[in-house]
Amino acid sequence: MSAKIFFCFLLFFLLCLESSRGQNNGKTQVNIGVVTDVGTSYPDVAMLCINMSLVDFYSSRPQFQTRLVVNVGDSKNDVLGAATAAIELIKNKQVKAILGPWTSMQAHFLIEIGQKSRVPVVSYSATSPSLTSLRSAYFFRATYEDSSQVHAIKAIIKLFGWREVVPVYIDNTFGEGIMPRLTDALQDINVRIPYRSVIPLNATDQEISVELLKMMNMPTRVFIVHMSSSLASRVFIKAKELGLMKPGYVWILTNGVIDGLRSINETGIEAMEGVLGIKTYIRKSKDLEKFRSRWKRRFPHMELNVYGLWAYDATTALAMAIEEAGINNMTFSNVDTGRNVSELDGLGLSQFGPKLLQALSTVQFKGLAGDFHFVSKQLQPSVFEIVNMIGTGERSIGFWTEGNGLVKKLDKEPRSIGTLSTWQDHLKHIIWPGEASSVPKGWEIPTNGKKLRIGVPKRIGFTDLVKVTRDPITNSTVVKGFCIDFFEAVIQAMPYDVSYEFIPFEKPNGEPAGNHNDLVHQVFLGQVDAVVGDTTILANRSSSVDFTLPFMKSGVGLIVPLKDEVKRDKFSFLKPLSIELWLTTLVFFFLVGISVWTLEHRVNSDFRGPANYQASTIFWFAFSTMVFAPRERVLSFGARALVVTWYFVLLVLTQSYTASLASLLTSQQLNPTITSMSSLLHRGETVGYQRTSFILGKLNETGFPQSSLVPFDTAEECDELLKKGPKNGGVAAAFLGTPYMRLFLGQYCNTYKMVEEPFNVDGFGFVFPIGSPLVADVSRAILKVAESPKAVELEHAWFKKKEQSCPDPVTNPDSNPTVTAIQLGVGSFWFLFLVVFVVCVLALGKFTFCFLWKTKGKDLWKEFQKRDTNSYINDIEKC
Repeated sequence: MSAKIFFCFLLFFLLCLESSRGQNNGKTQVNIGVVTDVGTSYPDVAMLCINMSLVDFYSSRPQFQTRLVVNVGDSKNDVLGAATAAIELIKNKQVKAILGPWTSMQAHFLIEIGQKSRVPVVSYSATSPSLTSLRSAYFFRATYEDSSQVHAIKAIIKLFGWREVVPVYIDNTFGEGIMPRLTDALQDINVRIPYRSVIPLNATDQEISVELLKMMNMPTRVFIVHMSSSLASRVFIKAKELGLMKPGYVWILTNGVIDGLRSINETGIEAMEGVLGIKTYIRKSKDLEKFRSRWKRRFPHMELNVYGLWAYDATTALAMAIEEAGINNMTFSNVDTGRNVSELDGLGLSQFGPKLLQALSTVQFKGLAGDFHFVSKQLQPSVFEIVNMIGTGERSIGFWTEGNGLVKKLDKEPRSIGTLSTWQDHLKHIIWPGEASSVPKGWEIPTNGKKLRIGVPKRIGFTDLVKVTRDPITNSTVVKGFCIDFFEAVIQAMPYDVSYEFIPFEKPNGEPAGNHNDLVHQVFLGQVDAVVGDTTILANRSSSVDFTLPFMKSGVGLIVPLKDEVKRDKFSFLKPLSIELWLTTLVFFFLVGISVWTLEHRVNSDFRGPANYQASTIFWFAFSTMVFAPRERVLSFGARALVVTWYFVLLVLTQSYTASLASLLTSQQLNPTITSMSSLLHRGETVGYQRTSFILGKLNETGFPQSSLVPFDTAEECDELLKKGPKNGGVAAAFLGTPYMRLFLGQYCNTYKMVEEPFNVDGFGFVFPIGSPLVADVSRAILKVAESPKAVELEHAWFKKKEQSCPDPVTNPDSNPTVTAIQLGVGSFWFLFLVVFVVCVLALGKFTFCFLWKTKGKDLWKEFQKRDTNSYINDIEKC
């Protein structure tokens, strides 16, 4: 036996002596059992805490009538040893309750023994959820169940957006117990578990290496480790040797590992640098600080751990419950040993068990590890601490609470995990494996020197979508285009790194090696790993490959030439104004002319003279105002007001006339020569289609004979065929995919028009082999890019520059709308004519009133014909 173990037993013996002194003062001694692995570090710490708990409990409660007497049973690190120790304690010591055992596998047997003998079993270290499934009324878990931390793990996975994880756990009850709850939690957030790494308890280094190499060759880079701390230490040392602790890897440890770190040597802890861990959170309190100080003074060479605190609180709870249950009927009922019964059946039944069971269920107090209260016979955690392993220690980076989720500090307001928050809002700075500061994407192509082989089509025309060239200096392949740029943006949005290389689908001489169907078939044959380009998603293609979600809308449009149908003749200059407006304007010319003559006749020599001269002056003055200022002066105030108003009306009228006439003479009414595909079929016209596309098959299915179909490769060839027309060896119309149509109409937008979209397809998509795990992630990345400004930027760079003078033929099929000049009518100018009429009436009314006032009793016509100089100079102007 080592000196350290001997020292522990010596301290244990002294504590027992100290405890026994207070138990012989007329108090009832109650035997309890402790089943533990004697001689191991953590169980020995728990054993010391049990004795310290009894000393502290009874020294503060001297009035209690009961005193617990601890009887230790050594399980010898063995399941059967634990069962044997428990049976001996019940049979020989008639213990009323058992604290322990240490492991979950040992607890399975003890729970059965406790249930049969009605002896409560209170475990402070058995955390496997599978123990709950035994549904034993006499089992109490004075610790946290392992599955209680799966929600914290789930929150971390969700926060960083990882889509796949691999659990790595020990092959026993403890390791397997967490898996059902963990699987369900991850399924809630659509996280896959492609593989489970199960490591035996006594695995050799070779077995660990083999399992780690399997994980290394998988694309998943997120691992959840649930095992004993000692086994975890060996796993991480090997993982570091094999290169699984480099940047890009994510390791998450459960509290089963983190809470046992003190038992790991420095080499094992250093190998864990960069991993995240779930740690049992113990709130600080004055009692806890005092206890830690006492512990350090008494046991400076032993590290206090959370299991010791739970053992301390479990002992306190048991002492309180036994005192509450009373001292009556503490015997065991006898069993007829004459029968052929097993040793387990011969233990008898504790008469004290049911009362102690009820008392334990209701015990509640503030313990060293926090609030102690059994809910469904186990403690319920509310907080877990999230730690980051740095160097030879751990650093707190946040907390998980049941109500608030992940938070940096417990007193900080929670923030929901969504698109407007980042992981820095929920956790402090993290150092990842390999001392990386950027968040690992969690999934990557295994680094075996192999890249994804991406097949790209070799296009002759419409190279804005995909263009393959050769660098004249390096002779390397250069691939550009909208589809390529969009794919590269998608790769950047992926949650992991993807290495790839483009492989053009071409012959040695640089010509295309086939059409799109041939290129897609290369994926099925395994010649390439994927296809990126202007590949349309079709039903017949999807039978052999998988498509991602479409990254661009597509379809088939019918393009026809446009014809100007605006008719222009010798009377076109009259069309800007309606007949009613022409007549109204003519009437007002006469009205204004006569009114001005009436107002100016007696005072202005320009409006006097012979009758024929005055008549010509009226017409001359009225019509000359339309084109230039008349030579006749206007002297009276009323005439001036009327003329100015009329000038304004004529200005508006002539400007409107000029604009409408210019529009009429210069605008085009462009109408298509053909309106539908059915009319082409009915006439038997020759049509063009895009070579190497699926359109040929669609046209054959529709009924077009092969003799009427003319292929073309480029936009220039299509334009030439349409200009020639069917009578000169060309075509009457052309069928193009809508993305190509946008490029074509952007180049020839005033010459052609899309009149119909006869075929609908799903759009352009990326091609992968059937069952490829990349399809789902690439599709999600496509959605991210499509919803981001990057998609608009790419579309503007490759399409909008050519469409600046033309609307989008997809979103606005009428890309060359009919332009017609609007004929102006009286309704547009009635208010102006009304103003002229009102001014005219006011001016004439004023003149008439003044004239009648000055010529009372005289011959009005003679007086009107006279020139009245005085009246003009003095009276008329004043009036």
